[in-house]
Order: sequence, then C-alpha cells, then structure tokens
Amino acid sequence: MQQKTPIRVVVADDHNLVRAGLRSIIEVQPDMEVVGEAVDGREAAGLADRCAADVVLMDVSMPGTDGLAGLAAVRAARPTCAVIMLTTFNVEESIERALRSGAAGYLLKTASADQMLAAIRAAHRGERVFSRAVQDRLVESYLGRAKPTPEPPPEFGLLTEREFQVFTELARGKSNAEIAGTLYLSEGTVKTYVTRLLNKLGLRDRVQAVIFALQHGLLADEEQSPR
Repeated sequence: MQQKTPIRVVVADDHNLVRAGLRSIIEVQPDMEVVGEAVDGREAAGLADRCAADVVLMDVSMPGTDGLAGLAAVRAARPTCAVIMLTTFNVEESIERALRSGAAGYLLKTASADQMLAAIRAAHRGERVFSRAVQDRLVESYLGRAKPTPEPPPEFGLLTEREFQVFTELARGKSNAEIAGTLYLSEGTVKTYVTRLLNKLGLRDRVQAVIFALQHGLLADEEQSPR
C-alpha cells in the first residue's frame, strides 16, 4: 500500500530550545516532517511558501514580525497552509484577532506532546483546534458580552434525539472520547454524530457549536431539553 505524503510542518519561534523541542516531537512521527524553522513571522511565511508547508506552528510573541502579523503573511503567501498559534498567555484579544485572521487553532505551550501532534493532524484535515483553556476563555468572553436568547433555534428540529444529546455534551466542551464514555457509544460513532449535527446546524467546527449553544441559551439550564 502506498504511503501517504507526510504533513509538512514549519516551526516559528524565536527561542532555539522551543524550536528544537517541537522538532524532536514532530520528527519521530511517521506521518510528519519539519521542513523549516523560523525566528519570526516574516521568515515563517517565506518558508511556508518555499517549502510547500501544510501546517505552521506560530509563536504569538516574537521580535520583528510577530505571530499575528506572521499569520496574515502566511495566509497571503500560501492560503492552503493551516496556521496554529502557540502562546504561553491565554489572552482574549490575541485569540480573537487570530481567529478573525484565519488561524486554524490556538494552543498554549503547556499542551502535551500528544495534544500538539493531534492538533497538527486535525489542522491538516481542515479542522480548528484549541486548548481547553482557550476554549473556556472564548466562552467566558462571550458570556460577558451578550445575553442568550431564551428559545432554542428551529434548526434543532433537524436533529435526532441522540444527535441532540451529542451536541449538548459537545457544547459543554467534552472531547469525542468523553462524549463516548458519557453516552456509552464508540468514539467512531460519536465522530459520525458530530459530523452530521454540525452539517445540519450549518456550523463549521466545535468552537462554533459552543458559541451557537451560548447564543441560544442552551447551556443556561442544562437539565432542560428544548425538545
């Protein structure tokens, strides 16, 4: 069987040790390779273009061209490349700016190696990925700015009972594995339900699902089903 082409990754961080650590994690994976290292966002954009990168891991805070400017530069130079922002600070403003600029994800540098690798694979598949702490900050930010409407949206009429149960758990920030454990389903079955319900609701990813739930007051009273 023909082997798939490895995911081509560029690592952008102004600290040598951070870049070396990320490289060591990535390069032992059979489905990934590091094709370049950059010390600022401008260099990352150039490498992403020249090396035909699939994913860029981009530090938010770098001297010269910082990560947010680098994100825009990568998106301009190679639109098909997914950019995952990395930071030691869970700062609401930079998270929202990164999302508006097309970031594929936002992770804290305290993420585990497994979380980092899973994020690279997910971003390469076209999914958005966020550290749990980042997702919580987005939720808190939204709750502080807007009040949810009291009535569930008509789109929920498209969901089956099981799809609604999966959506409720997803909206609480649970992973597929956690949902599977709660609802006594396999992870594969949960993944199928998630794909179906996102399509039915016209949502792009899990973060939009959380925001959707908040907009419609679906987490205000978790014991009350809108059905």
